[in-house]
Amino acid sequence: MNIAILILAAGSSSRMGVAKQLLPAGDTTLLGIAINNALQTKVRNIYCVLGAKADEIQNSIKVKDIEFIINSDYKTGLSSSIKKGINHLQSQNYDAILMTLGDQPYVDFNILNEMINVFKTQPHKIIASGYGEKVGIPVIIPKHYYQEFLKLTGDKGAKQFLNNNTEQIVVFNNEHLMDIDTKEDYESYLKSII
Repeated sequence: MNIAILILAAGSSSRMGVAKQLLPAGDTTLLGIAINNALQTKVRNIYCVLGAKADEIQNSIKVKDIEFIINSDYKTGLSSSIKKGINHLQSQNYDAILMTLGDQPYVDFNILNEMINVFKTQPHKIIASGYGEKVGIPVIIPKHYYQEFLKLTGDKGAKQFLNNNTEQIVVFNNEHLMDIDTKEDYESYLKSII
């Protein structure tokens, strides 16, 4: 089964006030953690959508086994990055795209591999992460759903579509799905890795 990982990291981090992608985390950055986890999965094809401060962020990433996709429309919301990524990948004949975020350092490669294993047992379903009563990213999107995701608009990204189409979804529950959105989130994360 041919799967690509698409890391969404184009946002301007307005709530944080500084580029989250460049925030130090251990011996790397928040985005570096997401990339390293992707590289440790079973998947060999890793892509990352950048937008705000794209050149600076790209220069901070030392690994070569990743392809960057630039989203110049990132200010219109997360959905623009989803569409940019799918448009770039859909001609490459992947069976599915595992979409993850650049600000979820608790989502390690084991979680991503578990999601891939679930997808292999139900390859016609969307595998979405459970957040209490809601579902969201990370998410595995089979190729026959790409066109639905290309219709997304605004900053809610995939969440609205996913939560309105639960019959097409297998929920992957995990307690490690916190995003780093504020300085308090970041400080809490740093304490957790000491």
